[in-house]
Amino acid sequence: MSKINICILAFLVITCSGLSAQGQGQKTVVPVVVNGEAQKIPTFEDPEKWIKHDLWVETEFDTDGDGRKDRMHVDVTRPEQTETEGLKLPVIYESSPYFAGTAGNNRDYFWNVKQELDADPPVYHKVPPPINRTGKRPVISTSQVRTWLPYGYIVVHSSAPGTGLSQGCPTIGSRIEALAPKAVIDWLNGRAKGYTTPDGDEEVKAYWTTGKVGMTGTSYNGTIPFAAATTGVEGLEAIIPVSPNNSYYHYYRSNGLVRSPGGYLGEDVDVLYDFVHSNPDNCKYCDSVWRDGIMLRNHDRRTGDWNEFWEERDLMNYMENFRAAVLMAHGFNDWNVMISHSARFIDVLEKKGVPHQVYFHQGGHGGNPPFSMMNKWFTRYLFRVENDVEKDPKAWIVRENDDRSKPTPYAVYPNPDAKPVIFWLRGGAPGKGSLMTVKTGKQGTETLTDDVSFSGADLAQAETSPNRLLFVTEPLKEPLHISGTPSITIRASSDKPAVNLSVWMVILPWTQGTRNINDNIINRGWADLRNFRSLEKSKALVPGKFYEMTFDLEPDDQIVPAGKQIGLMIFSSDREFTLWPEPGTKLTVDLDQTTITIPVVGGLVKF
Repeated sequence: MSKINICILAFLVITCSGLSAQGQGQKTVVPVVVNGEAQKIPTFEDPEKWIKHDLWVETEFDTDGDGRKDRMHVDVTRPEQTETEGLKLPVIYESSPYFAGTAGNNRDYFWNVKQELDADPPVYHKVPPPINRTGKRPVISTSQVRTWLPYGYIVVHSSAPGTGLSQGCPTIGSRIEALAPKAVIDWLNGRAKGYTTPDGDEEVKAYWTTGKVGMTGTSYNGTIPFAAATTGVEGLEAIIPVSPNNSYYHYYRSNGLVRSPGGYLGEDVDVLYDFVHSNPDNCKYCDSVWRDGIMLRNHDRRTGDWNEFWEERDLMNYMENFRAAVLMAHGFNDWNVMISHSARFIDVLEKKGVPHQVYFHQGGHGGNPPFSMMNKWFTRYLFRVENDVEKDPKAWIVRENDDRSKPTPYAVYPNPDAKPVIFWLRGGAPGKGSLMTVKTGKQGTETLTDDVSFSGADLAQAETSPNRLLFVTEPLKEPLHISGTPSITIRASSDKPAVNLSVWMVILPWTQGTRNINDNIINRGWADLRNFRSLEKSKALVPGKFYEMTFDLEPDDQIVPAGKQIGLMIFSSDREFTLWPEPGTKLTVDLDQTTITIPVVGGLVKF
């Protein structure tokens, strides 16, 4: 009999009198596992029989300066059998700063991006009014309950520090955001204390769980599981982070350039602090110390350079104790939390021997893996069913126009058959130049004039424009499969001490009438030419002097159809992402020393 069949038998529903966790005469229900996946348990499906309660878990930190350790507000939803029959079950846990409400996305509370480069912001943005905290005890959220409780899990939610009824201050990406969920997991395993009130001493114990915990969530809620896992906390067995922000520098900056996340022009860490700070207790202290002190003094909207503030807020720096099995999900066209946030961890997880899979799709922000993938993942690591999920392909990629529930399996990501192909430039400004896989004779330089009044989409579609340089391949004779991270080496000069540098890869001819601009965009990238030597220290450009800089675009896995052309567009200010300096800066590109390297499956491009 195979291990899988043994596991199936071991998790059959037991309803016979005399077979129970507490003794004869009682009925015990335990999860059914079929084909490696936990199945719904009928007696767990009735919400009227769910036990709901809340509590406050004491942490190891004091962020609000009151001399007491902060306590996190936690809710629990569990089957009645965990009380009546002594049944112990694993936990699905989601933590969030959003559960109690937010300040809204009023752009009046964002930074004004009409700012000259290498200059202080002209004025501090407005601070939103206090958040009207929402929600009623004991329920913080119901986001995971109906999904997972019927399958044999207890569901736990917690509000992040300084939000909802959780004490403390929002710290936006600091180690506090790892230690807060760690405290909850410690409490689930008997290593931390929980209390019935935020300030009392009546304890609550988690006697109803096995201590095995899985975390999941999307965006900020997906960042928190990854942060918790970097602590190596015992009991956190598996995580499914969806579109996680694993580095706040990479969220608000690009290669030394001040850059907004897609759709949130002018947002920065202090704006996000105001957006989530829904617990009014100790507002004066939190605002003065965390927002006005630590954040405003260190996030540096003048240069965009990397510093210790950003260093602390990059989870790549805390991977030593990482042990939780990871199923990551992300969209290749997520221009909010870009896919590099997830992809940059693949090699680290591989080297550490941490079980991992990726589910990547062609869409934007969010998008869970198919439920069966998530179910199999949690079944393996929370119920300890040896369903061999760790032997499955490590990459599941939704191909263009495919149903997201039917990803294509690949051994790994990036595709190991991808080979770097270098593309060279031939001039054609203000019209279209050529993008070629062979280097031709000396091309010299071409110049563009910055003008943020034109969007990137406008520039890419224009037959001629003085505001961008566009280089286009011949039509493809065969589909071109890109898999990996393109990089560009550019040699350029500016007529001013600072200049935005934006790069797009596009599919041409531009598809008109599409509702999704991503149908035409292959990739994007941004950089500050002043950081040509390092991210830590920008250096004012000498007007007219050429500087060489190499930087990555975003990871990708895309098949460009035959008959289409690939376009490389170089321009300056990106209206959707960068600061908006006054038009007029001139950027000159050395075509002979500028190349883009694209990872192509098979290594051949046929025109």
